[in-house]
Formats: sequence, structure tokens, C-alpha cells
Amino acid sequence: MTEKLIRCEWCGTDPLYVAYHDEEWGVPLHDDRMLFEMLILEGAQAGLSWLTILRRRETYRTAFDHFDPQQVARYDDAKLAALLQDPGIIRNRLKIQAAVLNAQGFIAVQEAFGSFDHYLWGFLRGEPIQNRWNSLAEIPSSTPLAETISLDLQQRGFKFVGATIIYAYLQATGVVNDHIVPCFRHEAVKGLSR
Repeated sequence: MTEKLIRCEWCGTDPLYVAYHDEEWGVPLHDDRMLFEMLILEGAQAGLSWLTILRRRETYRTAFDHFDPQQVARYDDAKLAALLQDPGIIRNRLKIQAAVLNAQGFIAVQEAFGSFDHYLWGFLRGEPIQNRWNSLAEIPSSTPLAETISLDLQQRGFKFVGATIIYAYLQATGVVNDHIVPCFRHEAVKGLSR
């Protein structure tokens, strides 16, 4: 008899969601391009389910030049108009404009800190936060760390980076390990560090 794996309840049974939970979510991320991708996708997700974004992720990658911040930062009105016509992404003008502003801010942060990775992980001295939640109901929607980073990003001109979005971003990028303790990924992710 095969023992059934316990997972965080939020991923349900959709194969795409389960794979994301099992392979990506909560793994400490240090690649600037991937950090930019997740920042843009978390902003696009505002008001929607993450599964909606996950199902469109490949289309987003194509539409946004594989999340190269240098390219996205240079998008002009013609490119923005084309994106607004793309049925494969969320066609919200403010979110699309935010991606361009955030690319510009991302580059500025890279220039100031050497990398976005150094900036982000500098808030924790490089070590992920290891939470010990027993159920989804215990996990907050935001924390003082998320509020601090959110405020700092907003002061740097970033958009769609409220504290709740940033906390989701910290969870996704492994800055915070919010896999519940019974989840088979909790210990696996805990073993990963900078």
C-alpha cells in the first residue's frame, strides 16, 4: 500500500497546481530573472486565483520577453497596446503598465544593490524564515516583514506590491517557508538555504 503524501491544502488536485506546490513554491530563489518573473506574476494575480495565472504562465513568458527586465523596461505605447490585445494574459491596463514601471524599478534596485537577490535577501541576512504552521488557517495574509518590503518597493516606484501581494511573493520565492508542518515539502524546503 502506498502512503498518500500530505500537501498544503491550497494546491488542491489540479496537476499543474500540485506540480507547482511540489517543485517550486517555497524553494529559496536567487535568480534575478526568476525573481522578476514572480514579482510580475504575483502582481498580475491580484484579485484572481494563482491557478489562473499559473495556467497562463507560458503565455506571459512569451508576451513579456521571458521576463527580461531590460526589455520590459523599454516597452513603448505600441507594445502596451499589443499586450492589451493578448488573450493569453490578464488584459488589465494598470497591471501591464505596472510591469513596465516595476522593470524600471527592478533595474534601479539591481544597480543600487548589485542584484535584486541581494536587495531582497538583505532584509533577512540571507536566511529564509522557517514558519511552523499546522494548518492553512494559521498562515497570515501579511507580516511586518512583508509590510516593510512593500513600503520600500512602493517608495522606489513599484506598483501592485501591497503587503499581501509581497507576502505571497515571499512565500513563492522561498524567503518564507509556509508549507504547513504536516506537508511533505515542509522539511524538504527547510533543508534548503541560501
